[in-house]
Amino acid sequence: MKPRQKRFMFIIAGVVIFSAAVGLILYALQNNVSLYFTPTQVYNKEAPQGRNFRIGGLVVENSVVRQKDGLTVQFAVTDTAQTMQVRYKGILPDLFKEGKGVVAHGQVDAENIFQADEVLAKHDENYNAAEVVTALENAKKDKSVIPSSQPAASEYQIPTTK
Repeated sequence: MKPRQKRFMFIIAGVVIFSAAVGLILYALQNNVSLYFTPTQVYNKEAPQGRNFRIGGLVVENSVVRQKDGLTVQFAVTDTAQTMQVRYKGILPDLFKEGKGVVAHGQVDAENIFQADEVLAKHDENYNAAEVVTALENAKKDKSVIPSSQPAASEYQIPTTK
């Protein structure tokens, strides 16, 4: 084999190995990436069907209903434009309260209820994730997405980050 052919083979082998490594990394990350959506985006079918994602917003006042088993909780999350029912079986975080920010991880079931396998509450009175604040502000500006058959969530004060 000539030196030119050897060099060409090394380049081809390097490209193949690099491509395989990138492919394996992307395949591994595929199941670990959890995208964030608002209730309005879920209502508009922008969220993935049959796949886990995160939904965030404010817990609607007087929407928390605890089941008799003591672990199952159902509550509503709003971005001030749309409201989404969330069902969670487990112990809620200590900072979970109505009217406060929350992010839930799970997927939407056939009844259009978000089945959460994890619920995260904001950690501080003045803190709200930047994604949640942006989504709430955008939803407040763009209320034209609300169909007349779906009642709008009541107005909430949007906490800001400091």
